[in-house]
Amino acid sequence: MADSAVHGSKVRPRDRKVAQWTRDYVRLPGIPDEFIAPDGAPREVWGRFFDYFASLTPPEIARRFGAADRHLREAGVSYRAPGETSERAWPLSHVPLLIDETEWQQIAAGIVQRATLLESVLTDLYGDGKLVADGAVPAAAIAGSAEYLRAVCGIKPPGGRYLNLYAADIGRGPDGRWWVLGDRTQAPSGMGYALENRLVLSRAFMDLYKSMNAERVAPFFEAFRDHLRASADRDEPRIGVLTPGRFSETYFEHATLARYLGYLLVEGDDLAVSGDRVHIRTVAGLKRLDVLLRRVDSNSLDPLELDASSQLGVPGLIDVLRKGGVVVANMPGSGVIESRALLGFLPNLARRLLGEDLKMPHIATWWCGQQSAREEVLARLDDFAIEGAYGGAVPGFPGPGPVLAADLSAAERDRLRNAISNRGIDYVGQELVSLSTTPVWDDGKLAPRPFVLRVFAAATADGWTVMPGGFCRIAERLDSRAVSMGQGARAADVWVVSEKAVTASTLLPTVDTVRIKRIAGWVPSRAADNLFWLGRYLERAEGTLRLVRALSVPQRDPGKGPQHQSLERIQRLLVTWGATALGARANPSKIAAEALQNDKEFGSALSLVQAAQRNAASLRERLSPDAWQVITQMAERLAQPVEDDDGVVSAAELTLQELASFAGLAQENMNRAAGWRFLKMGRRIERAINTTRFARQFAYDEATAEDLDILLTLVDCQITYRSRYLVGALLPPVRDLVVLDPYNPRSVAFQVQELNDHIGSLPTLRAGGLIERPQRLAVALQSTMITAEAATLDTKSLFALEQQLLELADAIGSRYFPHGASAMRPEKLMGLA
Repeated sequence: MADSAVHGSKVRPRDRKVAQWTRDYVRLPGIPDEFIAPDGAPREVWGRFFDYFASLTPPEIARRFGAADRHLREAGVSYRAPGETSERAWPLSHVPLLIDETEWQQIAAGIVQRATLLESVLTDLYGDGKLVADGAVPAAAIAGSAEYLRAVCGIKPPGGRYLNLYAADIGRGPDGRWWVLGDRTQAPSGMGYALENRLVLSRAFMDLYKSMNAERVAPFFEAFRDHLRASADRDEPRIGVLTPGRFSETYFEHATLARYLGYLLVEGDDLAVSGDRVHIRTVAGLKRLDVLLRRVDSNSLDPLELDASSQLGVPGLIDVLRKGGVVVANMPGSGVIESRALLGFLPNLARRLLGEDLKMPHIATWWCGQQSAREEVLARLDDFAIEGAYGGAVPGFPGPGPVLAADLSAAERDRLRNAISNRGIDYVGQELVSLSTTPVWDDGKLAPRPFVLRVFAAATADGWTVMPGGFCRIAERLDSRAVSMGQGARAADVWVVSEKAVTASTLLPTVDTVRIKRIAGWVPSRAADNLFWLGRYLERAEGTLRLVRALSVPQRDPGKGPQHQSLERIQRLLVTWGATALGARANPSKIAAEALQNDKEFGSALSLVQAAQRNAASLRERLSPDAWQVITQMAERLAQPVEDDDGVVSAAELTLQELASFAGLAQENMNRAAGWRFLKMGRRIERAINTTRFARQFAYDEATAEDLDILLTLVDCQITYRSRYLVGALLPPVRDLVVLDPYNPRSVAFQVQELNDHIGSLPTLRAGGLIERPQRLAVALQSTMITAEAATLDTKSLFALEQQLLELADAIGSRYFPHGASAMRPEKLMGLA
């Protein structure tokens, strides 16, 4: 009875457990004084947490942690380490970082003051320039940064602010004081991951989360969203999150923010400048964009005026900013504040601009561009961490982190000394600071690890508001001085614990503040392209899987399924589709296994599902977690080794079931907007093409009953045929059922009919009332299907039908997914909304 009190001098079993955990934890090296109270017990905020933890049995703890990991895996929460091309699973620590309300108020006050100061500094640097003119900041400390953009000088930021979002990396020293380790003003990352961390841990420990009175983060996101909306010059603005794309290290976060805030996720290629405005390329033409929450570095935003080699930005964007045509958050050029060269000047700037001292100091920093600071650093070189003055790596030394002179060889130390002496403006010296620790759960016990906390502040009409909590990164080694997600760190949720009950909050507005709408919104051309190809890849994978299953059945159970010549036709088709590099006369079992899971062959089932997964990764903000989970499960299943024919058939059948699950999710859960139509069009066009190819291969003029049986199996029409015709498989009725029957959901005619319906429901671009090329082709195809007769179908006409379908697919792509020079659409456009 772990929760029952024991009378007399005895203590509760739970208390003994808490005390034991505390003693074991305190014996570990690296425990900061502020974590443990003078009596040797955890401070009150941690005592409440441990008290709950002690009530859980080891299996229950493992179950809760397992549930959190499962949610992360199923939701596809991931990131990329710098320089890597593959995604990593999100490394969430199962124990949150706890901060009491009083301490948090002091942190928040320091962050608000710092954000206010940096906004004032940016306003001067890109405006009057008095700070440099008066000598308060050396010109070299500004001009030396690649993030100081002369093209932005003199531009008054639309919306009135340079900084809409500010973040600071802070750490706590062994004395309990918080220090600013660095400012983040370029495009601060981590908010989306902080949100995901909260969702996971609050579900895994729902009762604990409620009992701890942790402050909610939803009001912060609501305030930030309201501010961006108010910064635009119309009542219902269109807002986009500008991302570098799915290969970005934090693309998952971009998609999370877009989905949570209700914004469009766009890439540079999705946008175009027309007149004095920025527009999104949608399937309905260009639509005005009012606000851009950028996650792209400033220098890459406009290849006309900034980095000419950039393919991430929008040509002409800076000129639109000059004319006040779009709000960009944060303003291009704001990243200059991240320069470490500025840190040493901020205390004086705070007194000059705000009339007060910094409430939260930063690490003592000496910019070596000044003689006195350079001499100080060179005199005590071993006492400093040497950093690049303008961010990034230390010039002349490999790796992203600081250089510790004390750890260098004599020759390397001399080289560093000479570099600082010759060009000191590129270097800063920073005081060595040991980081405080927070508990993590390792191998069934608590262990201390250093951490860095990123705190976010959002601009609002009433000033700055600070997210209660933030994004915590935890190092794996006790001697870590800096923490990066690319260096084996974990992330943790941050709970700001209140003494009073916290009111539940949500981003959902109240009923009386929302005007009811039934519009579907506009889908960007890139998203429509990805949805279209997601459907095509999944349907191609289904076709390959059906061929693999048909080929494997007789190997597993001789006497069933196709034999000899028919088997060769299946094998030949798999070779033609690029599913296998083995010859058509190779061993059927080997061909089936390779066509199932050889990722080096573009037409194998695994390669096609992986291609679909890549497309889905670019649609994270549009796909439900269930849909993403199904696609991920298919890729994982097909990547697992199979040992025999049974394994091949089993993997193929289970994956076919998962494909059916995805189709059901799309049919029942997706809004009937343009995005859904493009996904369905992709599947319909590919199914029509595949069915036509199956018919050419197995319903040729001299087809045997066995060939026709294979065809009926491949298109899943065996039951329909048997119920309709009380005879064996015959060529004319099979051709009619598979190709021409408009009531058969697997027939070519049915796919063409559906394509006509979808294309007819899409918006048109040209004025004049004439139907566009995709619809003309689809209508012509439907007419062919209606007037054709099974008796006249032959291999030649089936081949012609296949070419018409391919032409229709190309026409859809050319019309709705324009790229390159055609992306601007020179013809008359309708409705630049």
